[in-house]
Amino acid sequence: MTDTYTLSTGVPIPALGLGTWFIDDDVAAQAVRDAVAAGYRNIDTAQAYGNERGVGEGVRTSTVPREEIFVSSKLAAEIKDYDGALAAIDRSLETMGLDHLDLMLIHSPQPWDDFRGGDYAEGNREAWRALEDAYEAGKLRAIGVSNFQERDLENILEHARVAPQVNQLLVHVGNTPEELIAFCESHDILVEAYSPIAHGQMLGNEDLATMAERYGVTVPQLCIRYTLQLGTVSLPKTANPEHMRSNAAVDFTIADDDMEALRGMRMRDYGEHSFFPVYSGS
Repeated sequence: MTDTYTLSTGVPIPALGLGTWFIDDDVAAQAVRDAVAAGYRNIDTAQAYGNERGVGEGVRTSTVPREEIFVSSKLAAEIKDYDGALAAIDRSLETMGLDHLDLMLIHSPQPWDDFRGGDYAEGNREAWRALEDAYEAGKLRAIGVSNFQERDLENILEHARVAPQVNQLLVHVGNTPEELIAFCESHDILVEAYSPIAHGQMLGNEDLATMAERYGVTVPQLCIRYTLQLGTVSLPKTANPEHMRSNAAVDFTIADDDMEALRGMRMRDYGEHSFFPVYSGS
């Protein structure tokens, strides 16, 4: 719980965080308070999640000072213009009741209804320019992207005044984009792993269950530890305090040969969640 990475700009970020996708706004505040009470200091949300108000309330009413909590949000994927992005950043701050965010990301290089579709290079540059201005104004302590492929990152890097510090990606046992992770590392871009348990789809994997039993841990703990040993920030999602505590109990080391076996696994069936663009295989 106390491990951190350091972003390229020198800002520390906790290695383990709480994802809040699918946590309803009316229960998000309590989920955040429970997470903070369990020791979490990294809370991730997004404009698209519809729970920024609750997350902000949870941060403001938690038992620790605001400066001890790393709070992230994401610019809605459809916003691809400077003025819209700048206004949306201010709306997030107002909605959350915070005077700054520790990290703000562009949620996707394409709008969700055209994920991995058309060319939005210019729109992403405009949205990035708004993030840069908000960063330089002190509204954001760090800025980055999410779901960006190498070509999307190169588009930003070629024009940026401030390079992206984070790329939040779908990373889990069965889906390890090693080339993209290596590209990010080569440009001092920290990878955050969302859905490290594949939105729960790894729970029924017999090979993982066998390996987890050898380590005396649960399958979620094994999956979370895997993403941490990849050198990524791990963002498991739950509103259950017991699961929060269990997800944080990952003080063990996966052996090198087991890490290789986990890297080699392939799992792209996301069950009922496959209709979401990021899970669709696009």
